[in-house]
Amino acid sequence: MVLLTALGVGGATLFGSILGFIFKKISHRFSDIVLSFAAGVMLAAAVLGLIVPSLDYGGKYAILITIAGIFVGAACLNLIDKLVPHMHKLVGIDNEGHENNTRLSKVLLFVTAIAIHNLPEGIAAGVSFGTDDASQALLIAGGIALQNIPEGMVIIGPMLAAGVSPKRTFIAALATGVIEVVGTLLGYFAVNLASAILPFALAFAGGTMLYVISDEMIPETHAHGSQTGATYALLVGFAVMLVSDFLLS
Repeated sequence: MVLLTALGVGGATLFGSILGFIFKKISHRFSDIVLSFAAGVMLAAAVLGLIVPSLDYGGKYAILITIAGIFVGAACLNLIDKLVPHMHKLVGIDNEGHENNTRLSKVLLFVTAIAIHNLPEGIAAGVSFGTDDASQALLIAGGIALQNIPEGMVIIGPMLAAGVSPKRTFIAALATGVIEVVGTLLGYFAVNLASAILPFALAFAGGTMLYVISDEMIPETHAHGSQTGATYALLVGFAVMLVSDFLLS
């Protein structure tokens, strides 16, 4: 199940990239709505599937372990953001007039940023299986997979416009998905080899997801004039996860 989930999470990016080839010019409004819905799903998944279980498994010092895990997870992604460009600063690259070399370098940085951020997202999906609650783990993986679809879609147009061949564009999208598969398996095996780290690992994964939502997804979805629609889409995504969690509990 873990392997299939890993392939599904990584495959969602690939599916999104295929849609990107079909619909090369995706409107910002559509992308913002879909990404906001995914952000709402991920927000609920982070809280209900990772942070709350961290409190449940943390024992006597649960609250300290959970808070520490959240902040360490966020700090790790903050460090990554200092090493690579913020995604929402590069998503705005459109099929508009810039020099090809400049545009290509920015697009490649953008794809690199997505790939690096995919690793902790994959780890979050893998860590969630350490709780032995398969339904919660699948919900978390589903939330991450939903977010990966629009992410895969936005890679394609800018790369093609920058002069990258369709074949290399597809390989780049595939590579970002493979990284998520690796992250999922790493997270799963880490908590199974050392079950004592499970509470911290759950909170760490939750912290990374909260960071991505706040620092990357929400700013991007509110940057093109679709703030109201994006906000309600996030609430709908959150509500969908609440209903799913309620029905499966």
